[in-house]
Amino acid sequence: MRRKTPRPRGKTVHITTEAIVLRARSVDEFDCVLTLLTKERGVISAYARGAKKPRGTLRVPTELLSYSCFVLFSNKERYSVDRADLEGVFMGVRGDVCKLSLASYLCELTAETAPRGESAGEYLRLLLNSLYMLDRDKRACAFIKPLYELRLLTMAGYMPNLVACRGCGCFESELIYFLPLTGELACGECIADAPPDQPRMRLSAGVLAAMRHILYAPFERLFAFTLPQEQLVYLGEVTQYYVQVQLDKRFPTLDFYLTIKD
Repeated sequence: MRRKTPRPRGKTVHITTEAIVLRARSVDEFDCVLTLLTKERGVISAYARGAKKPRGTLRVPTELLSYSCFVLFSNKERYSVDRADLEGVFMGVRGDVCKLSLASYLCELTAETAPRGESAGEYLRLLLNSLYMLDRDKRACAFIKPLYELRLLTMAGYMPNLVACRGCGCFESELIYFLPLTGELACGECIADAPPDQPRMRLSAGVLAAMRHILYAPFERLFAFTLPQEQLVYLGEVTQYYVQVQLDKRFPTLDFYLTIKD
């Protein structure tokens, strides 16, 4: 006989929230623990009993990237899924291995950086819009990845200072470098004052303009910029390295994406 999942003791309340599934970790044959990004409570974990049953009502609404309306039992910050109704699913992402691998990385990065136990509406908006752009082929993976990395880290408190050179304050220069460790700019003259062992990445005018746009543009204009493919690839290298040094964490989903993206 299959054991029943014990209900938490104490006062239990029902919570209804819309959320996207960032991760679904199996705990036995039919059950899993979900990592959800919600608007009101940020990132939460919820136990989903029977979510992996082939004909179960929770199977599709609790899959990775499913955007669903969840009814949760809540007790002392512990959640379990009572019901879930699918609101939307990104089939164009799920059906493409490159898009799906990138989306998995975006979800893992979000789970690492988004707030827990507090409002995360802007995080949810960024993820849903990025997935929509991928799903409808409005933007390529090479465009979405650096945009998402830099905007997400900015929202999470890792915003670099891209206004001007940290030394002389110039806004533009023939030579300008990005210092990932400190998140600052240095012009061709002031770079000499940086420690010689400090990593620096030279930025073209186009890449710098794109980075500034990602940081400072209102959300309605966030996806409205263009960059030649070669510079877009380099932008992705810059933002990826910035994520690496700021979070000091390895993301297996990123490693997988990098092996198949070409």
